[in-house]
Amino acid sequence: MNREPIVWNKSPNPWPEFEETLDALPMRELLERARGATVAAAADALARAESRRAGCELDDFAALLSPGAARLLESAAAAAHRVAIERFGRTVLLYAPLYVSNECVNTCTYCGFSYDNDVARRTLAPAEIRDEARILAGRGFRHILLLTGEHWSATPVDSIADAIRIVRDAGASSVAIEVAPLGVAEYRALAEAGADGLVAYQETYDRAAYARHHVRGKKRDFAWRLGTPERGALAGMRRLGIGFLLGLHDWRADAIALAAHARFLQKRAWRCTLTVSLPRLRHAAGEFEPPFPVPDREFVQLLVALRLALPDVGIALSTREAPAFRDRLVPLGVTQMSAGSRTEPGGYAHPLEAEPQFAIEDLRSPDEVAAAIARLGYDPVWKDWEEALHG
Repeated sequence: MNREPIVWNKSPNPWPEFEETLDALPMRELLERARGATVAAAADALARAESRRAGCELDDFAALLSPGAARLLESAAAAAHRVAIERFGRTVLLYAPLYVSNECVNTCTYCGFSYDNDVARRTLAPAEIRDEARILAGRGFRHILLLTGEHWSATPVDSIADAIRIVRDAGASSVAIEVAPLGVAEYRALAEAGADGLVAYQETYDRAAYARHHVRGKKRDFAWRLGTPERGALAGMRRLGIGFLLGLHDWRADAIALAAHARFLQKRAWRCTLTVSLPRLRHAAGEFEPPFPVPDREFVQLLVALRLALPDVGIALSTREAPAFRDRLVPLGVTQMSAGSRTEPGGYAHPLEAEPQFAIEDLRSPDEVAAAIARLGYDPVWKDWEEALHG
């Protein structure tokens, strides 16, 4: 079928953008609470969080991030577990990433795909995308996250649309995309091709840190990236995923901004389901070392606080984390997990022929991950959506 080419268009966002809300946050006061709340103040915040069905306010969320709250972690974890069971039951959705290309024109300090890295590059042909999709379908996956680097000629919007159709034809019931930020018209075209979800991590919500780590390319545009989920919602995406990279900046500051962003989207894009992710930086090409490493205990504290602050928002956990650690996090509010992941294009059919985006820690097969979830008393879910039900 001949189609008119889809031209990337940086069109304005007709909605009030989250940028205005972010700039208006009393970040200094919230950070003071996140860094200095006493154990008693954190206990009060925890009690209020448990009593509010809509989740706690930002000042109480900040208190739950504090060192004082870390001394209440067992109580907070138990509360998060109760909230997760009440809202999501004992289910964990399994999904897999499918990388179409690792070609990128951006220079980002932390990413294996960064333009300045001298690595093996690859963009999959349609037949190779079909092979990858069929392998994932054979392993049981029906929810696929389609990813590319940011390279306008290697992966134009038309080719992404074709890739979505190929993955859907191979058996996926749901395809989300994590690609370069686009305009509403481009996202609408991708939704019409079969994408129903959009994932867009801000990386860090701090403008100065963002500028330090995004050195070259269109990704330097902080505001354009920040408005990406809103444009996806306007285009008809059913699911939105947001997050930040743990390790780029003070995790407490980014967590406060993430919670505010999620609350904003719950109101503005209320027809969409929302998921937050907590990708912790791992080894990648370029030998980048995170300037703000996040220990396991603080990672758990953040996850628990998010579950209490955002009781109706999903929490996704990637294979960046080690197997035993991932398993222990499931009862604390995780609702989605990737499994058996490869982070390089062609990685399922022809691994190691291109550079991965980052090193994974959980090397278990999808069946092994599903079995671990079942042993915890949860149901691993391979499919929870059918396009015929949409609308």
